[in-house]
Amino acid sequence: MTTRSFRCVIASVVLAMAAQASFAQTPQTVQLQNLTWTELRDQIQAGKTTVIIPIGGTEQSGPYIAVGKHNVRAEYLADRIAQKLGNALVAPVVAYVPEGGYAPTTSHMRFPGTITIPDDVFEKLLESAANSFAVHGFRNIVFLGDHGGYQKDLKQVVAHLNKAWAGTNARAILPAAYYETSSDGYAQMLRQHGIRDDEIGTHAGLADTSLQLAVAPQMVRQSQLRNAPKPSAADGVYGGDPRRSTAELGQMGVDAIVSRTVDAIRQATAAH
Repeated sequence: MTTRSFRCVIASVVLAMAAQASFAQTPQTVQLQNLTWTELRDQIQAGKTTVIIPIGGTEQSGPYIAVGKHNVRAEYLADRIAQKLGNALVAPVVAYVPEGGYAPTTSHMRFPGTITIPDDVFEKLLESAANSFAVHGFRNIVFLGDHGGYQKDLKQVVAHLNKAWAGTNARAILPAAYYETSSDGYAQMLRQHGIRDDEIGTHAGLADTSLQLAVAPQMVRQSQLRNAPKPSAADGVYGGDPRRSTAELGQMGVDAIVSRTVDAIRQATAAH
């Protein structure tokens, strides 16, 4: 072997080792905010062209659940969904959403800790984020909204984006299965397990609290909850009773939300 050939072999080995080391340093995560721009570029080029935008909300959820409930839950579920999809990344959670008025205070804004923004600001925020992702090569921009109050806004955003993106490779997707499963679908499962409607509730009741116990039990004040009288609307609990909530019941809902949403996203992206 000539000196020149030997040097070429050494150079190839060094480059291979450097590439391997670089790959090893890339974190095994689907969270976009934990990746560098070059890692994101490479993953998009390798086929990770779906991005999930989890949308939560900072609002009161009765005396026994922390106000960041929707944010933590949306991020957790989006992470699991992205991992199952295999070709998706998760954007930073949107924590500022419409929650009522502040002059005078209405809806959840009547309780400390709730943060609200106007609907038009919310819609512009989502459209701007989606356009950012489309510019950088994402083809499927998926919105997962964990809160019922802004579902109409999400539909308008998706319709507006798809009209603007006509003729391009980008598409906005709002899988109905995500919110339907976490609300009416999950309530039906709970009924099949002997849970009454006056326990399930629509906000901060057994359904909400059980989901949170499965996702982030540290956000539920369980000792106070177990010894409390039945809460009411004056406490920020609407139509339900969270006192018999369990992580096991919540896990049933989590698994259903993840599996049904994954199926819906796959169906939507396959048609694109």
